[in-house]
Amino acid sequence: MSSHGSEPTLPGRTPGKSEPRRLRRLDEDESLRLLGSVSLGRVVFTHNAMPAIRPVNHIVDAGNVIIRTHLGAAVLSRLGEVVAYEADSIDPDTHLGWSVVVTGWAHRVGEPDLAARYERLLRPWVSREMDHVIRIEPQIVTGYALARSSAA
Repeated sequence: MSSHGSEPTLPGRTPGKSEPRRLRRLDEDESLRLLGSVSLGRVVFTHNAMPAIRPVNHIVDAGNVIIRTHLGAAVLSRLGEVVAYEADSIDPDTHLGWSVVVTGWAHRVGEPDLAARYERLLRPWVSREMDHVIRIEPQIVTGYALARSSAA
């Protein structure tokens, strides 16, 4: 506690920003549009029977989430299975923003021309050979926006 008698700043609480937020469900189109507006997210899958999460960059193309990965990446063992992909944009000061989760089937992009196109469009953020292109085909798209309570 400060010597001036004010409350300490607690994790997850910003002084002067304590107004409650309204959680608004986003439709699928808006969710995918917002997902396409950022380039970093997290792919969620099972690895050794446990949940695993990896940060990856992505693009959204024709409603599918496209990621690239390297040989030996754990997510490659989940091809043909259901995975989830999450991305968000939440302002740390205002606590306003959105979060989108796509759940669907992960498949390797096998068409050479399409894989080459994605390799041109999606540059890895790490200096490592990313020789596999994965398409996540959404079955469930869930999005939420955090808005000011007073917002219409």
